[in-house]
Amino acid sequence: MKKIALILTLLISFNSSKAQSGDEVGWIAKFGAAGGFSPVYMFPDLGELNKFMPGFGVPEFSNGMFGFGGGGYAYIMFLENVRIGGVGFGGSMHKDAYTGGLYKEAEYNVGFGGFTIEYTLPFIKGFAVSLGAIIGGGELEVNLYQNSGPTNWNSIWTEFNGASSNTSRRMVYSFFSLSPTVNIDVPVNRFIALRFGGGYNWSASGEWKIDNDQNLAGVPDSFNSDSFFIQTGVYFGFFAF
Repeated sequence: MKKIALILTLLISFNSSKAQSGDEVGWIAKFGAAGGFSPVYMFPDLGELNKFMPGFGVPEFSNGMFGFGGGGYAYIMFLENVRIGGVGFGGSMHKDAYTGGLYKEAEYNVGFGGFTIEYTLPFIKGFAVSLGAIIGGGELEVNLYQNSGPTNWNSIWTEFNGASSNTSRRMVYSFFSLSPTVNIDVPVNRFIALRFGGGYNWSASGEWKIDNDQNLAGVPDSFNSDSFFIQTGVYFGFFAF
């Protein structure tokens, strides 16, 4: 009888310890790895650029733009709830018009991305809420085109004598980027999760160039790649939230 009681006591103690251990793993340490695609909506400040659009002859840009990107991450097992990875986004928009016998077009393109590091809050069960940052860089590009329409090979070489109204300019701003982020990953099952989040892309150490990599001076400081962004997406991998 004493032996049976001892065995029962040991079994109860083992099961209790196992349950507590399982609760601890589920409550404290999240793990997994995933990758996927991420539609994004960015809010660049285009006020300085829009000042010149009416004079150039095309409509002003809106201060919001859609983009696409993707990325992935994996949890670092020796640092609980910390995951590292990479991500990148890009978007483009353009305005055009035909005026005064000339076709005019303005393009605005921006892209950024880099290394990601995030900490996932351990006290939230069932899904992941992660605070982190994107550390990397990117490029903002503005292209301006003015021409009279279709042309041919030989006429291209006569345009440089100054008699042609055809012209184009390419302005590029390359920058270092640091973007604080907040992301929520909601698993559909163990292998698919939906992402919702956002952040702020902050640029530094930027440099403007024009055409064939010539320096461009006088660009207003407020015209840069700084912007809030909203991120969504579908990620595939293995999730244990």
